[in-house]
Amino acid sequence: MEIPTAGLELQPGKMDFRTYSISWNLTKRCNLNCAHCYLDADFRGGFRTDELNTEQCFQVIDQIAEVNPSAFLILTGGEPLLRPDIYQIIRYAADKKFMVVLGTNGTLINRTNAEKIKAAGAHGVGISIDSMEPGKHNTFRGVHQAWENSMNAFNVLNEVGVDFLVQMSVSDMNYKEIPDVVAFAEKVGAVAFNLYFLVCTGRGQGNTDISNAAYEEALQTLYKLQMEYKGRLMINSKCAPQYKRVVYENDPDSVYTRTYSGGCPAATHYCRITPEGNLTPCPFIDEAVGSLKTASFQELWSGAKLMRELRDREKLEGRCGTCEFSAMCSGCRARAFAETGNYMAEDPSCDYQPGKYGNRPLTLKAEDTLGLEVEYNIRWTPEAQQRLERIPSFARGMVVKGIEKFAQERGIALIDEAVVKKSREEMIEKRGAMFPFLKKFINSEKS
Repeated sequence: MEIPTAGLELQPGKMDFRTYSISWNLTKRCNLNCAHCYLDADFRGGFRTDELNTEQCFQVIDQIAEVNPSAFLILTGGEPLLRPDIYQIIRYAADKKFMVVLGTNGTLINRTNAEKIKAAGAHGVGISIDSMEPGKHNTFRGVHQAWENSMNAFNVLNEVGVDFLVQMSVSDMNYKEIPDVVAFAEKVGAVAFNLYFLVCTGRGQGNTDISNAAYEEALQTLYKLQMEYKGRLMINSKCAPQYKRVVYENDPDSVYTRTYSGGCPAATHYCRITPEGNLTPCPFIDEAVGSLKTASFQELWSGAKLMRELRDREKLEGRCGTCEFSAMCSGCRARAFAETGNYMAEDPSCDYQPGKYGNRPLTLKAEDTLGLEVEYNIRWTPEAQQRLERIPSFARGMVVKGIEKFAQERGIALIDEAVVKKSREEMIEKRGAMFPFLKKFINSEKS
């Protein structure tokens, strides 16, 4: 059954928000049976005929390009490697200049498909490791030998030369292991570590999330690790926008507080596409705003009723509505809905009592905020501009501002590759620890 698109209110030529990151569940098929899976994915039913076919996937990519021609695209599942056309989809998106990351459990990776992933143009692969104890990980993932097979994937990816990151879903059974998994991520050569905080949806409904005290402890641990591994490993929290509050309490001037304005990115800078082609505000919000089989990506992103409602953060309720961190946090909208049935309710995972740092919303420094549009105020050579294609679109505006500031302070009227290289130390010092890809961007030779 197609999802109706009633409630769209389009404003031709006007886009108040841009989607920088899209998580795309390409299939519900999976070779694992994870207890927390929001998609309820497994082998049941074989290949599903209601999933978008190859040509439909190409059409969706074309539509995304109309909204953001250099989007950050996460192709996941289920297990995306169970789609025979996965390499074609990666190639098509990469040719559109998207930054493509493959989200996989890693158990199916071998040298042959790793080389195909690289040849198709993927920028990297994300692999989930939830414990350094094989038995605990395998129980969590529901399949014997899952841990061992994922470990082998890291060796293969290193040999083939494919960048990868390690992802961990925090739970009551593993939150004490966060430092161990981070240490492993650095040792094995990951470019980043992402810590996901469980939202009890899909097969995860009825699972017991960690307590609020454990949640806070995990965030504090993450901050300490972020400082410890600064310049060596990018460490991120996912589905925990209140991490910015934790960072602020430790260092009010930290660059880590300056990501997207508005906090939780659901519907403001981020969305999800289901295997059937439905659009939702994020992977953990199951309510579809419409079907990409019957409406365009731009129509749904800019005009769907729920998307517009989620963007109005002035209507946040409870503690989130009165919190001074609302502009940089806003609480997880998916968790609020999962627990209360109200998208704008306070995030029940946070015990912070507003007012400790004043009664007015704390604001971000615009020049350091992700999601800035690229604006050139100084002349750039074509070669210097070409380097920007190596930067994800969500950070491109911030990088341009940083380089132009560097040039203006030195009276430089033309930015060429030499100027970009000269700005290296300052850029890496300020933001390189947060965005290791800046090092590749600044140091790489012209391709």
